[in-house]
Amino acid sequence: MQDQLLDHIPSLDLADFRSGDPERKARFVQQLGEAYQNIGFVALKNHGLNDEQTRQLYADVQAFFRLPDEAKQRYEKPELAGQRGYISKGKEHAKGRNTGDLKEFYHVGQEVQDEDPIKSEYPDNIWPEELSTFKDTALTTYRTLESAGKDVLRAIALYLHLPENYFDDKVKNGNSILRPIHYFPIEDPDAVPADAVRAAEHGDINLITLLMGASADGLQVKRRDGKWIPITALPDQIVVNVGDMLQRLTNGVLKSTIHRVVNPAREKMNTSRFSIPFFMHPRSEMSLAALEHCITPDNPKKEADITAGEFLNERLIELGLKKK
Repeated sequence: MQDQLLDHIPSLDLADFRSGDPERKARFVQQLGEAYQNIGFVALKNHGLNDEQTRQLYADVQAFFRLPDEAKQRYEKPELAGQRGYISKGKEHAKGRNTGDLKEFYHVGQEVQDEDPIKSEYPDNIWPEELSTFKDTALTTYRTLESAGKDVLRAIALYLHLPENYFDDKVKNGNSILRPIHYFPIEDPDAVPADAVRAAEHGDINLITLLMGASADGLQVKRRDGKWIPITALPDQIVVNVGDMLQRLTNGVLKSTIHRVVNPAREKMNTSRFSIPFFMHPRSEMSLAALEHCITPDNPKKEADITAGEFLNERLIELGLKKK
């Protein structure tokens, strides 16, 4: 499968991994690993989110982004480098670009429950006063996607011939982020920079990303041959992809594939698009040094050793969210 050029991302069922049936579990591990070696993306069902959870969170997210800009900006804290709260329109740009993306977003981070010294590394979450249910709906979704992500990482560990629990302690109280995004309406397309897009082509920073269904088309992934193909998922699926940290850890064996969100047709630029990715990060001290058995004569070591915290800091500067 690794040599095939796919026209769509593979669909998998997390219930196979969670079933307790060794055959179903092994098949899931193999199919996930092959997809991540090939195109870096899968569509996943039975992830734990139900329709009501999704509906409630989208209702809260849409209500927040409908607030006037001055109300939203009360929840923007530049000193946090975009790690919590609101990040306003055009602030983030893709690595290597200066034009800001046509989006605004909100960050919800880890809530450390136990006596873990890592708590001192994380700023407190910021909750909009106008929306009484936002905190509960966001944190419920955060925990559900975090749980699904842990199982995906367990499957990845088995595919890489590591102990199944290899990632467990590395992502416990990890620096993961839930990011509701609003690709805001553009009433006059001529008023924005000619090269401005909803999300320019990029790879994700983290270990894996779990994306709740987006409210409109536009997400595309770049195949090995350079062709862009649309990412589509059914209503009961989430999209789960490899991030740069996992690619670095596996010395490129698993692929963090470039993707983007393209602008709609000009006549539809005045419409909103919403999506909610969950960026699964490890603890800052995790080493991203390439796994020894992923370094071979045919696949020599590609990157210098670095920790997850150091890598994240580099990227926040490159994305324009943090000053040097």
